[in-house]
Amino acid sequence: MKWLSDQVVDRLQATLQLPDLSGTRYRALRYLGRGGMGTIWLAEDTVLDRRVALKVLDAEDDSGELASRLLREARILARLEHPGIVPVHDAGTLADGRVFYCMKYVEGQRLDHAVRNISSLLERLRLLERIAEPLAFAHSKGILHRDLKPENIMIGSFGEVLVMDWGVAKIKGSRQTARVIGRPEITREGVESKAEGDPTLDPSSTSTTSSIHLPETEHGRVLGTPGYMSPEQTRGDSVDERTDVFSLGAILNFMLSATAAKEADSLPRAGRSRPIPRPLQAICAKAMAPDPASRYASIADLSADLARYLEGLPVTAYRENLVERAGRVFARHRVAIVLVTAYLLMRLLLILFSRR
Repeated sequence: MKWLSDQVVDRLQATLQLPDLSGTRYRALRYLGRGGMGTIWLAEDTVLDRRVALKVLDAEDDSGELASRLLREARILARLEHPGIVPVHDAGTLADGRVFYCMKYVEGQRLDHAVRNISSLLERLRLLERIAEPLAFAHSKGILHRDLKPENIMIGSFGEVLVMDWGVAKIKGSRQTARVIGRPEITREGVESKAEGDPTLDPSSTSTTSSIHLPETEHGRVLGTPGYMSPEQTRGDSVDERTDVFSLGAILNFMLSATAAKEADSLPRAGRSRPIPRPLQAICAKAMAPDPASRYASIADLSADLARYLEGLPVTAYRENLVERAGRVFARHRVAIVLVTAYLLMRLLLILFSRR
Protein backbone atom coordinates (compact mmCIF):
# COMPACT_ATOMS: atom_id res chain seq x y z
CA MET A 1 0.00 0.00 0.00
CA LYS A 2 1.34 3.43 -0.95
CA TRP A 3 0.52 6.31 1.36
CA LEU A 4 -0.34 9.68 -0.16
CA SER A 5 1.31 12.84 1.16
CA ASP A 6 -0.81 15.52 2.84
CA GLN A 7 -0.16 17.81 -0.11
CA VAL A 8 -1.50 15.24 -2.58
CA VAL A 9 -4.55 14.61 -0.37
CA ASP A 10 -5.22 18.37 -0.23
CA ARG A 11 -5.07 18.61 -4.02
CA LEU A 12 -7.44 15.66 -4.45
CA GLN A 13 -9.89 17.13 -1.95
CA ALA A 14 -9.69 20.52 -3.63
CA THR A 15 -10.35 18.97 -7.04
CA LEU A 16 -13.52 17.44 -5.65
CA GLN A 17 -14.48 20.91 -4.40
CA LEU A 18 -13.94 22.62 -7.75
CA PRO A 19 -15.83 25.90 -7.42
CA ASP A 20 -18.92 26.40 -9.54
CA LEU A 21 -17.93 29.53 -11.47
CA SER A 22 -20.96 29.47 -13.75
CA GLY A 23 -22.48 32.91 -14.08
CA THR A 24 -19.16 34.61 -13.30
CA ARG A 25 -16.43 36.03 -15.52
CA TYR A 26 -13.89 33.51 -14.20
CA ARG A 27 -12.71 30.11 -15.39
CA ALA A 28 -10.80 27.87 -12.98
CA LEU A 29 -7.37 26.79 -14.25
CA ARG A 30 -5.78 24.91 -11.36
CA TYR A 31 -5.65 24.52 -7.62
CA LEU A 32 -2.88 26.52 -5.92
CA GLY A 33 -3.21 25.90 -2.21
CA ARG A 34 -5.29 26.21 0.93
CA GLY A 35 -5.65 29.30 3.08
CA GLY A 36 -7.49 28.68 6.33
CA MET A 37 -11.21 28.72 5.49
CA GLY A 38 -10.68 28.83 1.75
CA THR A 39 -8.92 27.27 -1.19
CA ILE A 40 -6.87 29.32 -3.63
CA TRP A 41 -7.42 28.79 -7.35
CA LEU A 42 -5.61 30.14 -10.35
CA ALA A 43 -8.33 31.41 -12.66
CA GLU A 44 -8.74 33.28 -15.91
CA ASP A 45 -10.65 36.53 -15.99
CA THR A 46 -12.43 36.02 -19.32
CA VAL A 47 -13.41 39.68 -19.62
CA LEU A 48 -9.96 41.20 -19.17
CA ASP A 49 -8.06 38.15 -20.42
CA ARG A 50 -5.71 37.90 -17.45
CA ARG A 51 -4.82 35.43 -14.74
CA VAL A 52 -6.11 36.07 -11.24
CA ALA A 53 -6.25 34.23 -7.93
CA LEU A 54 -9.60 33.30 -6.39
CA LYS A 55 -10.02 32.53 -2.70
CA VAL A 56 -13.19 30.47 -2.25
CA LEU A 57 -14.78 29.47 1.05
CA ASP A 58 -14.57 25.69 1.33
CA ALA A 59 -15.96 25.02 4.82
CA GLU A 60 -19.56 24.42 5.85
CA ASP A 61 -20.99 27.69 7.08
CA ASP A 62 -24.60 27.43 8.18
CA SER A 63 -24.28 30.50 10.42
CA GLY A 64 -22.65 32.69 7.77
CA GLU A 65 -19.86 33.60 10.20
CA LEU A 66 -17.05 32.12 8.10
CA ALA A 67 -18.35 33.87 4.99
CA SER A 68 -18.38 37.11 6.96
CA ARG A 69 -14.78 36.58 8.01
CA LEU A 70 -13.65 35.83 4.46
CA LEU A 71 -15.37 38.93 3.14
CA ARG A 72 -13.89 40.95 6.00
CA GLU A 73 -10.42 39.88 4.87
CA ALA A 74 -11.24 41.01 1.33
CA ARG A 75 -12.52 44.36 2.54
CA ILE A 76 -9.38 44.97 4.57
CA LEU A 77 -7.27 44.31 1.48
CA ALA A 78 -9.55 46.55 -0.60
CA ARG A 79 -8.92 49.43 1.83
CA LEU A 80 -5.16 49.06 1.52
CA GLU A 81 -4.39 50.37 -1.96
CA HIS A 82 -0.60 50.25 -1.95
CA PRO A 83 1.96 48.80 -4.40
CA GLY A 84 3.26 46.58 -1.60
CA ILE A 85 -0.12 44.99 -0.83
CA VAL A 86 -1.94 42.51 -3.08
CA PRO A 87 -4.98 44.27 -4.60
CA VAL A 88 -8.49 42.81 -4.51
CA HIS A 89 -10.43 43.02 -7.78
CA ASP A 90 -13.81 41.52 -6.96
CA ALA A 91 -15.90 39.67 -4.35
CA GLY A 92 -19.24 37.91 -4.32
CA THR A 93 -21.18 34.68 -3.93
CA LEU A 94 -20.95 31.75 -6.36
CA ALA A 95 -23.85 29.76 -7.76
CA ASP A 96 -23.25 27.04 -5.13
CA GLY A 97 -23.60 29.61 -2.34
CA ARG A 98 -19.93 29.90 -1.43
CA VAL A 99 -18.38 33.33 -0.89
CA PHE A 100 -15.22 34.22 -2.82
CA TYR A 101 -12.94 37.09 -3.60
CA CYS A 102 -10.63 37.72 -6.53
CA MET A 103 -7.13 39.17 -6.19
CA LYS A 104 -3.99 39.68 -8.19
CA TYR A 105 -2.11 36.48 -9.01
CA VAL A 106 1.37 36.87 -7.57
CA GLU A 107 4.32 35.09 -9.14
CA GLY A 108 7.62 35.06 -7.34
CA GLN A 109 9.32 33.71 -4.22
CA ARG A 110 8.62 33.95 -0.54
CA LEU A 111 11.14 35.96 1.44
CA ASP A 112 12.47 32.89 3.24
CA HIS A 113 13.40 31.43 -0.16
CA ALA A 114 14.45 34.64 -1.92
CA VAL A 115 16.85 35.72 0.84
CA ARG A 116 19.11 32.77 0.01
CA ASN A 117 20.03 34.52 -3.24
CA ILE A 118 20.78 37.88 -1.59
CA SER A 119 24.29 37.72 -0.17
CA SER A 120 24.82 41.42 0.53
CA LEU A 121 23.81 42.65 3.98
CA LEU A 122 23.04 46.10 2.56
CA GLU A 123 20.71 44.59 -0.06
CA ARG A 124 18.84 42.72 2.66
CA LEU A 125 18.45 45.87 4.72
CA ARG A 126 17.17 47.77 1.67
CA LEU A 127 14.68 44.96 1.19
CA LEU A 128 13.51 45.27 4.80
CA GLU A 129 12.94 48.99 4.26
CA ARG A 130 10.64 48.14 1.35
CA ILE A 131 8.77 45.62 3.50
CA ALA A 132 8.22 48.31 6.11
CA GLU A 133 6.59 50.75 3.64
CA PRO A 134 3.24 48.93 3.15
CA LEU A 135 3.11 48.17 6.88
CA ALA A 136 3.50 51.84 7.76
CA PHE A 137 0.79 52.61 5.20
CA ALA A 138 -1.56 50.04 6.76
CA HIS A 139 -0.94 51.49 10.21
CA SER A 140 -1.81 54.95 8.90
CA LYS A 141 -5.18 53.44 7.93
CA GLY A 142 -5.65 51.96 11.39
CA ILE A 143 -4.96 48.36 10.35
CA LEU A 144 -2.52 46.00 12.08
CA HIS A 145 -1.21 42.92 10.26
CA ARG A 146 -0.44 40.72 13.33
CA ASP A 147 1.04 37.79 11.40
CA LEU A 148 4.23 39.10 9.80
CA LYS A 149 6.77 36.42 8.92
CA PRO A 150 9.04 35.62 5.95
CA GLU A 151 6.46 33.19 4.53
CA ASN A 152 3.92 36.03 4.23
CA ILE A 153 6.18 38.28 2.16
CA MET A 154 6.57 37.77 -1.57
CA ILE A 155 9.37 38.98 -3.80
CA GLY A 156 7.99 39.27 -7.33
CA SER A 157 9.64 38.34 -10.58
CA PHE A 158 10.80 41.94 -11.11
CA GLY A 159 11.86 42.60 -7.52
CA GLU A 160 8.55 43.97 -6.28
CA VAL A 161 7.83 43.38 -2.57
CA LEU A 162 4.34 42.34 -1.47
CA VAL A 163 3.08 41.80 2.07
CA MET A 164 0.59 38.91 1.98
CA ASP A 165 -1.99 37.27 4.24
CA TRP A 166 -4.04 39.91 6.03
CA GLY A 167 -6.47 37.32 7.42
CA VAL A 168 -5.41 38.02 11.02
CA ALA A 169 -5.45 41.79 10.53
CA LYS A 170 -7.13 43.97 13.13
CA ILE A 171 -8.90 47.25 12.48
CA LYS A 172 -8.12 49.53 15.39
CA GLY A 173 -11.00 51.11 17.29
CA SER A 174 -13.73 50.05 14.87
CA ARG A 175 -16.97 48.16 15.11
CA GLN A 176 -16.39 45.18 12.82
CA THR A 177 -19.33 44.80 10.48
CA ALA A 178 -19.45 42.64 7.38
CA ARG A 179 -22.32 42.20 4.98
CA VAL A 180 -21.98 39.09 2.84
CA ILE A 181 -23.45 39.43 -0.63
CA GLY A 182 -26.73 37.55 -0.61
CA ARG A 183 -26.56 36.89 3.16
CA PRO A 184 -27.84 38.66 6.31
CA GLU A 185 -25.71 41.34 7.90
CA ILE A 186 -23.47 40.16 10.73
CA THR A 187 -22.15 42.58 13.35
CA ARG A 188 -19.42 41.70 15.82
CA GLU A 189 -18.47 44.03 18.63
CA GLY A 190 -14.86 43.84 19.76
CA VAL A 191 -14.22 40.37 18.30
CA GLU A 192 -10.96 39.77 16.44
CA SER A 193 -11.58 37.18 13.75
CA LYS A 194 -9.06 34.99 11.97
CA ALA A 195 -8.90 33.89 8.37
CA GLU A 196 -5.81 31.73 8.58
CA GLY A 197 -2.74 32.48 6.50
CA ASP A 198 -3.02 32.38 2.75
CA PRO A 199 -0.36 30.17 1.22
CA THR A 200 2.02 31.91 -1.12
CA LEU A 201 0.51 31.99 -4.57
CA ASP A 202 3.64 30.33 -5.86
CA PRO A 203 2.73 26.65 -6.16
CA SER A 204 6.38 25.60 -5.82
CA SER A 205 6.63 27.13 -2.34
CA THR A 206 5.41 25.55 0.89
CA SER A 207 5.19 27.18 4.29
CA THR A 208 7.66 25.99 6.88
CA THR A 209 6.00 27.90 9.71
CA SER A 210 2.22 27.82 9.87
CA SER A 211 -0.18 30.16 11.62
CA ILE A 212 -1.91 28.58 14.58
CA HIS A 213 -4.71 29.17 17.06
CA LEU A 214 -3.50 29.04 20.65
CA PRO A 215 -5.90 28.61 23.57
CA GLU A 216 -8.16 31.50 24.39
CA THR A 217 -7.27 33.79 27.28
CA GLU A 218 -9.41 36.11 29.30
CA HIS A 219 -8.56 38.86 26.82
CA GLY A 220 -9.48 36.85 23.73
CA ARG A 221 -8.01 34.46 21.23
CA VAL A 222 -4.29 34.38 20.55
CA LEU A 223 -3.49 34.65 16.85
CA GLY A 224 -0.14 34.66 15.10
CA THR A 225 2.98 32.60 14.47
CA PRO A 226 5.41 31.52 17.22
CA GLY A 227 8.82 33.11 16.81
CA TYR A 228 7.35 36.19 15.13
CA MET A 229 4.50 36.86 17.55
CA SER A 230 5.00 39.55 20.19
CA PRO A 231 4.83 38.61 23.90
CA GLU A 232 1.59 40.56 24.38
CA GLN A 233 0.09 38.67 21.44
CA THR A 234 1.09 35.37 23.03
CA ARG A 235 -0.60 36.41 26.26
CA GLY A 236 -3.75 37.47 24.43
CA ASP A 237 -3.42 41.08 25.61
CA SER A 238 -4.48 44.10 23.60
CA VAL A 239 -2.09 45.05 20.80
CA ASP A 240 -1.09 48.12 18.80
CA GLU A 241 1.44 49.09 16.13
CA ARG A 242 4.31 47.88 18.31
CA THR A 243 3.15 44.31 17.80
CA ASP A 244 4.00 44.60 14.10
CA VAL A 245 7.24 46.36 15.08
CA PHE A 246 8.20 43.25 17.06
CA SER A 247 7.41 40.96 14.11
CA LEU A 248 9.37 43.14 11.69
CA GLY A 249 12.27 43.03 14.14
CA ALA A 250 12.01 39.23 14.11
CA ILE A 251 12.19 39.30 10.31
CA LEU A 252 15.28 41.53 10.58
CA ASN A 253 16.78 39.00 12.98
CA PHE A 254 16.02 36.22 10.49
CA MET A 255 17.71 38.16 7.68
CA LEU A 256 20.76 39.01 9.79
CA SER A 257 21.12 35.38 10.86
CA ALA A 258 20.82 34.24 7.26
CA THR A 259 23.47 36.79 6.23
CA ALA A 260 25.88 35.64 8.93
CA ALA A 261 25.39 32.00 7.95
CA LYS A 262 25.92 32.73 4.25
CA GLU A 263 29.06 34.78 4.89
CA ALA A 264 30.43 32.09 7.19
CA ASP A 265 30.00 29.48 4.47
CA SER A 266 31.83 31.66 1.94
CA LEU A 267 34.78 32.53 4.18
CA PRO A 268 37.86 30.37 4.81
CA ARG A 269 37.83 28.46 8.07
CA ALA A 270 40.21 30.90 9.75
CA GLY A 271 37.88 33.85 9.12
CA ARG A 272 34.44 32.43 9.90
CA SER A 273 33.58 34.70 12.79
CA ARG A 274 32.48 37.97 11.18
CA PRO A 275 29.96 39.45 13.62
CA ILE A 276 26.85 41.40 12.78
CA PRO A 277 27.55 45.14 13.37
CA ARG A 278 26.58 46.19 16.87
CA PRO A 279 24.26 49.02 15.75
CA LEU A 280 22.22 46.49 13.75
CA GLN A 281 22.11 44.13 16.72
CA ALA A 282 20.85 47.03 18.83
CA ILE A 283 18.16 47.95 16.27
CA CYS A 284 16.99 44.34 16.25
CA ALA A 285 17.01 44.11 20.06
CA LYS A 286 15.02 47.34 20.43
CA ALA A 287 12.42 46.24 17.88
CA MET A 288 12.02 42.91 19.69
CA ALA A 289 12.06 44.24 23.25
CA PRO A 290 9.71 42.16 25.46
CA ASP A 291 8.16 45.35 26.88
CA PRO A 292 6.25 47.25 24.15
CA ALA A 293 7.20 50.55 25.81
CA SER A 294 10.88 49.78 25.13
CA ARG A 295 10.36 49.16 21.42
CA TYR A 296 10.24 51.61 18.54
CA ALA A 297 6.92 53.42 18.76
CA SER A 298 6.17 52.82 15.08
CA ILE A 299 7.31 51.11 11.92
CA ALA A 300 8.42 54.55 10.67
CA ASP A 301 10.78 54.95 13.65
CA LEU A 302 12.34 51.54 12.99
CA SER A 303 12.74 52.38 9.30
CA ALA A 304 14.33 55.72 10.18
CA ASP A 305 16.98 53.99 12.31
CA LEU A 306 17.71 51.54 9.50
CA ALA A 307 18.06 54.46 7.09
CA ARG A 308 20.49 56.18 9.46
CA TYR A 309 22.60 53.04 9.62
CA LEU A 310 22.63 52.70 5.83
CA GLU A 311 23.69 56.34 5.47
CA GLY A 312 26.55 55.92 7.94
CA LEU A 313 24.88 57.99 10.67
CA PRO A 314 24.54 57.11 14.37
CA VAL A 315 21.38 55.14 15.25
CA THR A 316 19.13 55.91 18.20
CA ALA A 317 19.20 52.31 19.44
CA TYR A 318 22.96 52.21 20.05
CA ARG A 319 25.37 54.47 21.93
CA GLU A 320 28.73 54.21 20.20
CA ASN A 321 32.11 54.88 21.82
CA LEU A 322 34.77 57.25 20.44
CA VAL A 323 36.61 54.54 18.52
CA GLU A 324 33.39 53.33 16.89
CA ARG A 325 32.40 56.90 16.05
CA ALA A 326 35.78 57.56 14.43
CA GLY A 327 35.53 54.34 12.43
CA ARG A 328 31.99 55.20 11.29
CA VAL A 329 32.98 58.73 10.25
CA PHE A 330 35.99 57.38 8.36
CA ALA A 331 33.87 54.75 6.59
CA ARG A 332 31.28 57.34 5.59
CA HIS A 333 33.79 59.93 4.37
CA ARG A 334 36.56 57.58 3.26
CA VAL A 335 37.03 59.11 -0.20
CA ALA A 336 37.11 62.69 1.06
CA ILE A 337 39.52 61.82 3.88
CA VAL A 338 41.86 60.00 1.50
CA LEU A 339 41.82 62.91 -0.97
CA VAL A 340 42.46 65.51 1.73
CA THR A 341 45.25 63.40 3.24
CA ALA A 342 46.88 62.92 -0.17
CA TYR A 343 46.64 66.68 -0.84
CA LEU A 344 48.24 67.53 2.50
CA LEU A 345 51.07 65.04 1.91
CA MET A 346 51.77 66.53 -1.51
CA ARG A 347 51.82 70.04 -0.05
CA LEU A 348 54.19 68.89 2.65
CA LEU A 349 56.51 67.28 0.12
CA LEU A 350 56.49 70.42 -2.04
CA ILE A 351 57.38 72.53 0.97
CA LEU A 352 60.22 70.20 1.93
CA PHE A 353 61.64 70.12 -1.61
CA SER A 354 61.32 73.91 -2.03
CA ARG A 355 63.51 74.49 1.04
CA ARG A 356 66.44 72.50 -0.38
